[in-house]
Amino acid sequence: MQLAALDWTIIVAYFVVALGIGLVFKNRAGSGFVEYFASGRSLPWWIAGTSMVATTFAADTPLWVTGKVAAYGLAGNWLWWSFAFGGMLTVFVFAKLWRRAEVLTDVELIALRYHGPAASFLRGFRAIYVSVIMNSLIIGWVTSAMAGVLKQTVLHGVGDPGAHSDFWLVVILLGATGVYSVMSGMWGVAITDMLQFVLAMIGCTIFAVVCVDAAGGTVALQAKVTQAFGDGDQAFGFLPDFGAVSPWMPVGVFVALVLSQWWASWYPGAEPGGGGYIVQRMASCKDEQHAVKATLFFQLMHYCVRPWPWILVAFVALALHPEVRQWALADEPAGNPEHAYPMLIRELAPVGLRGLMLVTFAAAFMSTVSTQMNLGASYLVNDVYKRFLRPDADDRELVAASRWASALSLLLGGVASYVLIVGGLKIDDAWQFLLALGAGVGAVFILRWFWWRINVWSEIVAMVGSIAFYTLFTQWGLTKDLPTEYRSLLVAASTLVAWLTATLVTRPEPTQHLLAFFRKVRPDGPGWAPIVAQAPEVRRDHELARGIGRALLGTIVVWLTLPGIGAVIFGEPGKAALCLVGAALAAALLLASVRSRPASAAATR
Repeated sequence: MQLAALDWTIIVAYFVVALGIGLVFKNRAGSGFVEYFASGRSLPWWIAGTSMVATTFAADTPLWVTGKVAAYGLAGNWLWWSFAFGGMLTVFVFAKLWRRAEVLTDVELIALRYHGPAASFLRGFRAIYVSVIMNSLIIGWVTSAMAGVLKQTVLHGVGDPGAHSDFWLVVILLGATGVYSVMSGMWGVAITDMLQFVLAMIGCTIFAVVCVDAAGGTVALQAKVTQAFGDGDQAFGFLPDFGAVSPWMPVGVFVALVLSQWWASWYPGAEPGGGGYIVQRMASCKDEQHAVKATLFFQLMHYCVRPWPWILVAFVALALHPEVRQWALADEPAGNPEHAYPMLIRELAPVGLRGLMLVTFAAAFMSTVSTQMNLGASYLVNDVYKRFLRPDADDRELVAASRWASALSLLLGGVASYVLIVGGLKIDDAWQFLLALGAGVGAVFILRWFWWRINVWSEIVAMVGSIAFYTLFTQWGLTKDLPTEYRSLLVAASTLVAWLTATLVTRPEPTQHLLAFFRKVRPDGPGWAPIVAQAPEVRRDHELARGIGRALLGTIVVWLTLPGIGAVIFGEPGKAALCLVGAALAAALLLASVRSRPASAAATR
């Protein structure tokens, strides 16, 4: 794919601005440890929320959506739409609790909630596990995705440019990301995220319009996809075709996703109860209300605004290249369906848009990598270095260690990137691996806030059990013929039984430690009854039931808005009105519920 002067101008301008932001915030980030990792706890909700949504818009996301639509149609997106209820619970139940906890990382909560040597071990182990293994894997797979984009665009048709030239181009992107991330800390990451998200959404939206126009418009697009496959009308179903003889998405898979995904699986950006960079952004907010607003903004943008430009491009790929679906279904495919998205950039994008689309993917890639760098460093410094190695370190030493740890996170991610690129791992393989490996730990992450009886062994058994049962059900050949979603459900159910058993046969945490946690966080619900009796002075919100109800309403808003927007795009006014009016009513009820907080709740703020 040839780039013109206009394309290069757009690309160079973007990198100049991104690096400039790093220089602007260099001194502010260096002023303190909390400033470096949590922006001094002063981020307004709109910056924190945009940073959350920018991070989840990675270079791999449009490619992964294309692959899922090719295999399962529109309903394939339920693999991530099924997390919506868990996300809304984070907004209306957990966000204020995380902000009250005043932790810098989600792993730090272990020390606040549990006590003793086992808790210290768990905090240190989990910090290293997440920062070194999981964090590196995430950086690796988004880098692999970026390499795939480059192979299908600027490196396509140039002969043999040298061994792993795609990787070395990505190294340049990793280096540029590392410069502003190491210098500017969370402030630079968050502000750059805003620019990157705006650019990425503009680029994807314009490109979707160009692609649909190339297919002849939405009506022609539907007709081409329907005619290309014997049951092509299933491609456009928001829900699976429950009566189809050969459904594109099996109904059982859909049910397993919707009923279990939100509570069972730990996944970056969609952790049950909140976790990872979501907690880091909430910890960076000014107060509880800003944390709640930021997380709500993230959920609405994540589910309601971003998906359709990607989905439309995926449909165009099916219309113009029907072989893409065969790639998605074949055991040994002739091509990678996830590469259909950048393939269309090469084929359809005019001068100017080519540069903008490369900037779109560079921005999506860099926003995710910068966040993972900062997050990985926060675990290494806050939960390992400061906790175990240098507990008396001053701010100057901690900031220096933070910058070195950020560079280390980038280096480890680069190593993982090389392995994944050479190995040719598909993005969906990495997604499925993380979902299955994290299945079962979600329930304990949720209930540790609301049941005093959960102890450190509950969490240790959940973590070990998840890995053990994943190995049992996959690597040893058991249930190997089942879809991944069914295996994940088996892992989750088995892990749930294991950690509940461990909870009941081991001692609870010391009462004084539980009292300290309860007084600081003020969790609702009946699960703290024995502790409530010993702390009558603590005034709780008494809003747990309301919070769950608000989460349900928020989920309804999301699940009606998505098909409503699709109906508008494809010219179905009746369906669009029904869905969008329903979403508006749910939103009105949600707003009324938020405004009618009981006096007891307001008094505790």
